[in-house]
Amino acid sequence: MTSRPRPDLSVVVPFIIFTGIWGSTWIVIRDQLGTVPPQWSVAYRFVIAATAMALVAAYKGESLRLDRRSLVAVIFLGFTQFCVNFNVVYFAERHITSGVVATVFALLMIPSTLLGWAFLGQRPTGRFVLSSLVAIAGIGLMFAHELRENIARSEQILAGIGLTLIGMVAASAANVFQARPRVRRFPLFALLAWSMAAGAVFDLAFAAVTAGPPVIDTRPGYWLGLVYLALAATVLTFSLYYPVVRRIGPAKAAYSSVLVPIIAMGFSTALEGYRWTPLASAGALLALGGMLGALSRPRSVVPAPDAA
Repeated sequence: MTSRPRPDLSVVVPFIIFTGIWGSTWIVIRDQLGTVPPQWSVAYRFVIAATAMALVAAYKGESLRLDRRSLVAVIFLGFTQFCVNFNVVYFAERHITSGVVATVFALLMIPSTLLGWAFLGQRPTGRFVLSSLVAIAGIGLMFAHELRENIARSEQILAGIGLTLIGMVAASAANVFQARPRVRRFPLFALLAWSMAAGAVFDLAFAAVTAGPPVIDTRPGYWLGLVYLALAATVLTFSLYYPVVRRIGPAKAAYSSVLVPIIAMGFSTALEGYRWTPLASAGALLALGGMLGALSRPRSVVPAPDAA
């Protein structure tokens, strides 16, 4: 007789929320590109996010007074996660479509698995590796579909993919770093607030040096999108994502990136008339099947009761 373990709602519910929100951000980011240079859009986003996260930390009763030992963590997370990662993704969308960026970023599970194994001792199981290969095959099909639909020149495609890979590695490094025991002892919301503040400082400096004086877009849609990206897609999602990373490991948590392009395509279907081809549909099914196989637990065998 076999029994299936009940899903851990403390993981499943946050996973659904942050994956769903991140799946919607690609269209919003695309609308941010135009009048305002991407560097300044990222900087504005994290100024808002850092302020909001500090309020969340205060509401949760966490002191914002972190000791000196947390300074390294704050700077590392601020630079990798909230500066490099986000800036290169915004830049990548200037070269290739949001669908291609989301699909390439879906490979986040590869560096997350390798770094988690190297620095956290979380060795992947054979089941996880096999399921990941299935998911990667699905991502490859979706990627092939997006490249067929993308009219950008080869130089533009290579530049966009290269930028996305840099962001993916930076995000993986940050995810693994914050899951280390030395970092986990810091109050989560205070750590996030200061890390986002550090990221905002890096973003402001980068924008000033590379894009010149601040540029403002007066469209209400731009600011509504910016607030959504700062509060929902940054403050809320990272408040949910980092605890999940710490609970199930960066490799499994990175499977959210597998769902993100599928969700993004769903939004594009509803809002932009995206058409599903057999190639994209097959890729989505393989990616979902691989993800479910990697995240599921093996069934446990329950002994049959004695006849007596």
